[in-house]
Amino acid sequence: MRILAIDTALGACAACVLDTQMQADQPESDLLDSGVVARENLLIERGHAEALLPLIERVVAQSAAGSVKEGFKALDRIAVTVGPGSFTGLRVGISAARGIGLAVGAPVVGVTTLAALLAPLVVTTDPRRPVLAAAIDARHGAVYFKAIATGGRLIIPAQHMLIRDAARQLGTGAVTLTGPAAPLMADEVRAIGLDLHVADASPAPDIRWIARLGVAADPLIDLPKPLYLRGADAKPQDKAHLPRQ
Repeated sequence: MRILAIDTALGACAACVLDTQMQADQPESDLLDSGVVARENLLIERGHAEALLPLIERVVAQSAAGSVKEGFKALDRIAVTVGPGSFTGLRVGISAARGIGLAVGAPVVGVTTLAALLAPLVVTTDPRRPVLAAAIDARHGAVYFKAIATGGRLIIPAQHMLIRDAARQLGTGAVTLTGPAAPLMADEVRAIGLDLHVADASPAPDIRWIARLGVAADPLIDLPKPLYLRGADAKPQDKAHLPRQ
C-alpha cells in the first residue's frame, strides 16, 4: 500500500508518502523512516490553505521521481488528521484529502491528532511509566486530552477538560506527557505529586506517525470527518432574531 498522509490540524502543514512494501523490504531500517518515500513539514500557525496544495504536489512529485501525475496515480489511500485542532486548519486538510481521494479513486481515512501524538510513546516509553498522556492547548485554561496505559488500554478518552481536572484524573503512577500543551500541564501535574516526564512538546504530531496510523485505519469506521470536542466559541444571539412573519 502507498499512502499519502496530510496534517494541517495544529501548528504545522505537512505531508508524507509511505510505501508499506518498501517498509517490508527494509526490516533493519529505522522504524519511523522505514518505507517513507517523501515528506515535508512546515511549522506555521496560519496560512495552511495557501501552503498545503503546493506542499502536497512537491511531496507527491518527489515520491515518483519528479512526476506529479504518476505520484498521484500510485496512491492507494489518503490519511488526514481530523482533530482536535484548529477549525480552519482541519477544514483545509480534510477538504484536500477528500478531493485527492475522489480524483485518484482512493479511500480516505481520518487520524486523530491525540492518537498521532501518543503513537511514538506506545513504542518507546519504559513500561515502568504506566500512564501515557497527550495534551493540546484548547485555551482558557483547558486542554484537549487523552490518556492510555503503556499497553494501549484507554484510561481517559479524548475530551475537552480544564487542565487541573485532566491532571487529577491521571491516577498516582508515573506519567509520560506529550503534545503542544505538555508544558502548560507540567506544573499542575507535578503540584499534585506525580512523577512526570515530558517526552515532547512539538507544535504538531510527526507526519510519519499519521501515515502509519492511516495504514492501520479502517475506511468504514475512521472517516475523514472533523472531530470537535467542544462547541463553537461563537453563539447565535437569540435576542437579535427577527420575528417570523
